[in-house]
Amino acid sequence: MLSLPKDTPQLRWTRHIKNKMVFYHLSGAHIMRILRSPQRIEEGVAPETSAAMRVKKSVGANKKREEELWIMYQTKANRKITMISAWRYPGRTKPGAAIPIPDDTLTELAKLS
Repeated sequence: MLSLPKDTPQLRWTRHIKNKMVFYHLSGAHIMRILRSPQRIEEGVAPETSAAMRVKKSVGANKKREEELWIMYQTKANRKITMISAWRYPGRTKPGAAIPIPDDTLTELAKLS
């Protein structure tokens, strides 16, 4: 059973990212690893957000299969971070290109605006 992270004085977790963690089988520790040491950081799609990514290489029979694990977060003036979303992207993206965000995430972001 995957345990979901709790809010702390430094981090706030939205319901959306918790749902995505369950859907994509991502742990809170994995999300934190991406946040603390990303391989790439891009500007997020939502206003005043950032997106961070780490590459995950598969092991076993599909050794050549790679995917990117992305998170989207927002940093407030008081240095509190709000974790917004997380997703897996099969393959690799080019640095600086538009971030591949799933349609359901874009729909939810549009509702928040």
